[in-house]
This record gives sequence, structure tokens and C-alpha cells, in this order.
Amino acid sequence: MLKKPQEERNKKESRGKMNYRRYTRRRLAGGRYDLFGGLSVTNWLIIINIIFFIFTLMILTQNSEFMDYLALKPSNILQGKYLWTILTSMFMHANFTHLLVNMISLMFIGNFIERVIGRKRFFWFYMAAGLIAGLFFVLSSLIFQSGLDIFAVGASGAIFGLGGLLMILTPNLPVLVFFIIPMRMWTAMLFLLFGLWVISSLAGLPIGNIAHLGGLLVGVGFGLYLKKKYKRKVAMLNRMFR
Repeated sequence: MLKKPQEERNKKESRGKMNYRRYTRRRLAGGRYDLFGGLSVTNWLIIINIIFFIFTLMILTQNSEFMDYLALKPSNILQGKYLWTILTSMFMHANFTHLLVNMISLMFIGNFIERVIGRKRFFWFYMAAGLIAGLFFVLSSLIFQSGLDIFAVGASGAIFGLGGLLMILTPNLPVLVFFIIPMRMWTAMLFLLFGLWVISSLAGLPIGNIAHLGGLLVGVGFGLYLKKKYKRKVAMLNRMFR
């Protein structure tokens, strides 16, 4: 007896879903990396951040005036000076705690995103999110005429970009805010964004909230693009985090 066309289509769709789930699990599970050629882009970024932190610590200990050559300061950028600091500031951190928190965050969400969207796409997105977050900080300083002479450093803008991406692609992904508070991804990013803003305002801490917002918006925008382009894949991915 011949099978009905509808039944055949249903079976093909079912097989396709099963194959995609297996493929997604393999991507998320990752693989073993060899020492030199197989490190993930995320792990290379972490290594570069650590090396750059040690380098800047040594340089600034000898002469603090080198800060202008490494950290992002809106007044410098608006005068067309030290334009490369939009990039170098992404790999510079104020202190060890700042570096540690950012690198732990990058390790967890970076490796996950890299396995989902691929190494090349992840790298260029990370760099774009960090650069645009820095430019967002400069632009806001110009508009509001505040913070023009404040230095901004850190990978937080790029990391908030990664978080914004996950808000859209996997909003129900379970995460630990401050490594202890369980939340869904979409609520965690909003909580962090506004929570850090309140903390910095009340305690007078120099936290780059505007850069965080800029990075988050970049991530949300890219996430919406991927969700529209790969509707089926994103839907299947989200079934893992209901």
C-alpha cells in the first residue's frame, strides 16, 4: 500500500528535527581542543585580555600618562586623537576584580554563543559590539556634555552585546546572575543593566552603564536579524530551554 503524501512529509519533518537536535547538541557540547590550533575564539579572547591586563599594569606603573594611549576618553576621540583606544580599551581593565568578573562571564556565555553561531561570526560580532559600545559612550558624552574626560575600559560592552544576543535567541536560557541568583536570560540582562545603573548611581561607582546599554542594543539587533533569518533553527534551539 502506498503511503499518503502527508504522512511522508510528517516523517521527513520529524527526521529533520531529530537530526537538527543531534547537530545542535554536538555544537553545544563542543569538543576537545588541542593546545595550539583548537582553542575557541572565546578562550583566545580571554588569554589576550589577561596578557593585555598584565602589560598595561606594568606600563602604567612606570608612567600613568600612558593612560591616554590605551584607555578610551571621549574628549580625545572627539578631537581626533588616540582613535585606536576605541579598540585597545576593550582589552584593558581597571583592576583584577574587574578583569576576573568579565572573563568569567565571557567564558560561560562566550563559549556557548560561539558554538551556536560559529567561530567567525562570533568573533566579528564580539568586536563590533565592543567597538559600537565604545562609540555609544563617546556619543552620549557629547550629547549630554558629561563624562568627556572620564576614561572607559573593559570588555563589558562586548559582553553585554553577547547577553543581548542571547536575550533574543534563547530568552529562557537559565543563568546565574552574580554567579548565585538563578534567572532566565532575558530577565537577567535587564536586571544587570538597570541594577548596575542603580548601584553606580547610589554608590558613585565608575561603571560604564552607557557602554553596557550600547552593547546590549547591538546584541538585541543582531539577535533579531538571526531570529528572522533562521526562524526554524532558533525555534528548535529554544525547545532545549523551555
